[in-house]
Amino acid sequence: MKILVLNCGSSSIKYQLIDMANNADLLAKGLLDRIGLKDSELKHQPKAKETYKLIQDVPDHETGINLILKALLDVNHGVIKVIEEIIAVGHRVAHGGENFSASALITEAVTKDIEKCIELAPLHNPANLKGILSMQRLLPNIPQVAVFDTAFHQTMPDYAYMYAIPYSLYEENKIRRYGFHGTSHKYVYEQACDALFLKKDGIKAITCHLGNGASVTAIKNGKSVDSSMGMTPVEGLIMGTRSGDFDLGALLYIMKKKNLNLEQANDLINKKSGVLGISGISYDMRDIEVAAWDKKEKRAELALQMYYYRVKKYIGAYAAAMGGLDLLIFTGGIGENGGETREHICEGLEFMGVSFDKEKNHGLRSKLELISKPDSKVKVMVVPTNEELVIAQDTLRIVNQKKNPCS
Repeated sequence: MKILVLNCGSSSIKYQLIDMANNADLLAKGLLDRIGLKDSELKHQPKAKETYKLIQDVPDHETGINLILKALLDVNHGVIKVIEEIIAVGHRVAHGGENFSASALITEAVTKDIEKCIELAPLHNPANLKGILSMQRLLPNIPQVAVFDTAFHQTMPDYAYMYAIPYSLYEENKIRRYGFHGTSHKYVYEQACDALFLKKDGIKAITCHLGNGASVTAIKNGKSVDSSMGMTPVEGLIMGTRSGDFDLGALLYIMKKKNLNLEQANDLINKKSGVLGISGISYDMRDIEVAAWDKKEKRAELALQMYYYRVKKYIGAYAAAMGGLDLLIFTGGIGENGGETREHICEGLEFMGVSFDKEKNHGLRSKLELISKPDSKVKVMVVPTNEELVIAQDTLRIVNQKKNPCS
């Protein structure tokens, strides 16, 4: 019962092969980068074998996926003997719009609906669709499942997801807030509840997915009721290169003042802003921390202060919106590994019932752990995310439902 998980970007493909019949054993993972460019690179990491690297021109996603399948089947660095060992393929799809509130078996109709969402996610959905269509051509008899980043957030109420713009723009163009990182927020919330033996129906939780892309989600009774990202992943927290919340009037002013066109303005808020834009050093928090703490560079210090403040502000807002807080979770590359970041964000939250344990937090990296004191009213946890496992689990469940529709 092996599931191949694909995450196709515009010029890359991340993948994992997971054996769901053997305790979700990770058989292989890898990254194919620089698709469409000269000297594309495949880095294939099979379990209990040496990493295999291949550099060659890969003109398109179909050629790339074919290389990945060959790597999985190879006598020396492969992990399966025949392609039929793969029972299904799960695809990460960025945007499902209002059409998808859950993962879906890919059919012709589903493919068309994903295509309709391209205008909502022009940077992500086209690449996701390329992966789906390529796999359909390469392995036409193997079922495929789409797992949407936005699906978990479809439970948000209308007063949380609507923008205060003419309503006709929502009716005609579906302009609204959708939220992202849904698979991650759902996974870490469920993992934390299971670890603490908490009933999901009675819990008010806030999950902080902090990485180069970052978002905060309010979860009440197991359902997403608000999330910091909006129609696109730009809204919300300060991120590596994205601005997060930003005055639209200021953007229009900058466009006029600097004579920027739409493409340049998009580049400004997506690729040149965030902690990179503030610090002028890097989008990587580790580089900024070195500059701030060791070199005492003021702009690096400012970038960190702004980052902590924005996360803390969302935590406070969501606690107020839900009428309280029981569980605060940190995940993502920064959330799992950045002990100082977690400490600074939790500092000052004592009024909410957070009693933070600095000793437990210190040096903790990518491990499921409670980092609040025993008497803390609000439980604070670090929970490593595993979006690929969520995709594999949803894929297996949907494929089994197809085989046994009455079960």
